[in-house]
Amino acid sequence: MAMRRPVPDALVEAQDRFIAAWGQMGSTWGISRTMAEVHALLYITGEPLCTDDAMERLEISRGNASMSLRALVDWGIVTRVHKRGDRKEYYQAEQDVWSLLQAVVRQRVKREIHPALASLCEIRDMTGPGNATNGRPEPEAIAGHHARLDAMIELLRTFDQMGERLSELPTDELRTTAQALTRET
Repeated sequence: MAMRRPVPDALVEAQDRFIAAWGQMGSTWGISRTMAEVHALLYITGEPLCTDDAMERLEISRGNASMSLRALVDWGIVTRVHKRGDRKEYYQAEQDVWSLLQAVVRQRVKREIHPALASLCEIRDMTGPGNATNGRPEPEAIAGHHARLDAMIELLRTFDQMGERLSELPTDELRTTAQALTRET
């Protein structure tokens, strides 16, 4: 097994600040702080680490490290790698930020947009033909209700299609598209 080179203190401090900032951002995005910190550690070090490495550096339990690593692999932003002569499993974060963006968009659409869209369509169907309750609701009220739901459904379908398209673009085209969208006019 290869010996690790010592890391300068200033680099460790900068890495730790990145890990803390990424962990805080992750918690505001709806993922656990620990999962975000494990990802940040793998990303910022740029090298494969084992569960023990993550536990030691982040001072977390084995269960927490294992669950976070498994979730990151499921998200497609971390992969398992093997080191010759070592029986431990190592993990490495996707280093291309555009590929990372695509994986995150895919997961957010799957976990947030799809369930919301299904729920809104179900709600829309509640007041469809033959589903009126309490006698006959006013047709104008139903029409307004449907118009508002239909607008929201259309918005979510648009996000779904955008997410799909962004996920399928080659990363160089994704970068060019993002630059075109953010270009000042």
